[in-house]
Amino acid sequence: MSVTLDESQVIGEQKRSYVRDMFARIAPRYDLLNSLLSWRIHHYWRGVAAREARLRPGDIALDVCTGTADLALRLARQVGEQGKVIGVDFCLPMLQRGWQKVRQRGRQEQITLILADALQLPFASDTFHAVTVAFGIRNVADIRAAFAEMWRVLQPGGRVVCLEFSLPRLQPFRALYELYFYRLLPRIGALFSHGDAYLYLPTSVRYFPERERLAQIMQEVGFTEVQWRELTLGIVCIHSGVKP
Repeated sequence: MSVTLDESQVIGEQKRSYVRDMFARIAPRYDLLNSLLSWRIHHYWRGVAAREARLRPGDIALDVCTGTADLALRLARQVGEQGKVIGVDFCLPMLQRGWQKVRQRGRQEQITLILADALQLPFASDTFHAVTVAFGIRNVADIRAAFAEMWRVLQPGGRVVCLEFSLPRLQPFRALYELYFYRLLPRIGALFSHGDAYLYLPTSVRYFPERERLAQIMQEVGFTEVQWRELTLGIVCIHSGVKP
C-alpha cells in the first residue's frame, strides 16, 4: 500500500485544520498505534517528562495538546489528591478517548479535560506550577506563539517541559532508524489506521526545529535555565525551562 502526503499540508496555512481533522480520524486507534509503533517505550518517555516537571502534592499542572491524556494521568500521580491537572486539546475525539481513560482510572476528581487551542489558552496568567506538552508542539501552527502562551500561564518559578520526537545523531543508528521511521512506520500505520496520518508523523519531524533551535525559541519567549536531554539514543528529546 502506498501513501502520499502533500508537504504543504504540514507546513502551510492549513496546518491547524489538517492536524485537527487527522487526529479526529485516528483517535479510535491512536493508543494502540502508539504502543505498537514505539514498542511501548512511549510510556517510559512520558514518565521521564512527568518527573522533569518537578511537581509537588497539591500543585496545579497544565498539559497542552493532551490528546488521550496519557501524560495528564502521569502528572495526576505527582500532584496527588489535593492537586489538579488540566489537559487541553483542540481535537474533540481525542479528548473523548482521554476522558474514558480518566474515568476508568478514577481520576475524574483530579483531571479536567478542556477543548481549547494551544495558541489561545483559556486561563489567567501566572496560574500553573508546571506546563507540559508531549508530542504536540510540532503539530501547532506557530511554535513560538504556543511557548509564549505556556510562559504566560505559568507561575513565576514554574517549569515548562516539552517531550517531542527528534532524529538520532549517532551513526549507524540514525540510518537504521530513518529506514524504520520513513519507510516502515507509514506502512505499518496504514495497515491499522489512516495511512496519511503515519506519513505525516515522519514528515513533521523532518521539518521540526533541531534541539538547539527549539531551545533558542524557548529562550526568546522568556524561559531561563533552558536545557534538553535525549532519550533512547536521541529518538525523542525533552526540553525544559523556567519562568523567572
